[in-house]
Amino acid sequence: MAFENKFIQQRIEKAELLRKEGINPYSNDSQRNTTIEKYLNVNSDIEEKEDKRDENRHYIVSGRIKLFRIMGKASFIKIEDESGMLQIYVARDNLPEGFYNNTFKKNIEVGDIVEVSGYPFVTGKGELSLHANNVKLLTKAIAPLPEKFHGVTDKEIRYRKRYLDLIMNSEVRKTFQIRSRVISLTRRFFEDKGFLEVETPMMHPIAGGANAKPFVTHHNALGIDRYLRIAPELYLKRLIVGGFEAVFEINRNFRNEGMDATHNPEFTSIEFYWAYKTYKDLIEITKEYFQYLFGHLNLPVLLPYGDLEVNFENFQEIPLIKSLSTIGGVPEEIVNDKEKIIEFLSTQNITIKPGMNLGQLQGELFDEFVEEKLIDPTFITEYPVEISPLARRNDENPAITERFELFIAGREIANAFSELNDPLDQYERFKGQVDAKEAGDDEAHEMDEDFIDALSYGMAPTAGQGIGIDRLVMLLTNEHSIRDVLLFPAMKPLHNEEKNLEE
Repeated sequence: MAFENKFIQQRIEKAELLRKEGINPYSNDSQRNTTIEKYLNVNSDIEEKEDKRDENRHYIVSGRIKLFRIMGKASFIKIEDESGMLQIYVARDNLPEGFYNNTFKKNIEVGDIVEVSGYPFVTGKGELSLHANNVKLLTKAIAPLPEKFHGVTDKEIRYRKRYLDLIMNSEVRKTFQIRSRVISLTRRFFEDKGFLEVETPMMHPIAGGANAKPFVTHHNALGIDRYLRIAPELYLKRLIVGGFEAVFEINRNFRNEGMDATHNPEFTSIEFYWAYKTYKDLIEITKEYFQYLFGHLNLPVLLPYGDLEVNFENFQEIPLIKSLSTIGGVPEEIVNDKEKIIEFLSTQNITIKPGMNLGQLQGELFDEFVEEKLIDPTFITEYPVEISPLARRNDENPAITERFELFIAGREIANAFSELNDPLDQYERFKGQVDAKEAGDDEAHEMDEDFIDALSYGMAPTAGQGIGIDRLVMLLTNEHSIRDVLLFPAMKPLHNEEKNLEE
């Protein structure tokens, strides 16, 4: 904090002057008895009265000053709390003697948090306001707010100083209120379905549950490394082995990967596991879940997203291999031929990693030619076994798995499958992942012998799913960067932060 800034110094001096006047610039005895939203609602009837005021009603509101307009013996200020904005009329003759000229006009300013008591009235311009008979400073802001009343527009400032973004942009607060509601509704939906909310470890001895590069930390007391979890899947399935039949966790995950519009190193998802069900049952419960969210959030089924319009009455299903040609336009005759796929990708100037198998190449085709075209909710099913190390093989075609991913507006929202519960098959798949890691794939899954031991005791037929909460909130709030739905997104360090790290 640069206290030497002249504007901050001026405000510090005003705080000291207030103290000399016997006014604590950081008092802690607020008497607020209503919010601004409630005040506006309960007094809306005054606009129908001829005198436009009611001195018999008395209210105490609090908030941050967002506008200050001095007009000689009287002033108008606008204060804002979490619920809304309210205009306050402050007249010299209604306040204690000397307060208006010596304290209010000189030492109280935009950014300060105040408490105001008074009665409701409607101005000549028809705005329901509060006629103040007392103004009390609660918190002196020594840092001035940005000059532009409409808010902070610089993305870097908004993300690095989210508190400032929230002060200046009320729409941002609404986004995070919706996010909170989505998480609350998600919890209620699964609890109502009979699922048990559980908690699993955040630090793992083995990075498992997904193909991703982990963050590594060190446990000093034990003298061993631990991995921040990349997914809770293997622990949740251990609980199914133990006898729970429906569990979920709203969890924070950590992946040591790049950052872009849809990726942040730490993110939130819900994972749930359901015994005696298949991935087809998960398709149905996912449709119910969206219907539940849309109903409680009062969202239209034709949901705008940027230039797109997503129809949530038009859920579709299509196998991955079929989608390559019917949606992606890839020649049908090459989609099951490894060498032809490699040749085709070369003609499209798409570089691939050496040694990719057929399933991985098919996944590459999907990523390049299909994913961004999936606008309405689409369940892509029947993934190749090579890119689904934890999913159950299809009984009729063991080259594919009983898996789906849900795509909406060109982005993956959910991943689900009938779980692999054959311990021998799971062991062989882990071995394949270990071979891939040794060959240079740092996102490949490690061998988890304890999980194999757990499966050896028998896990009921189970279906499991993960839904990305961050991307879901992006979709529901029409935001196009994951940073806009994370209160404190990961950021590259500033120059002074880099210097501190070096020291």
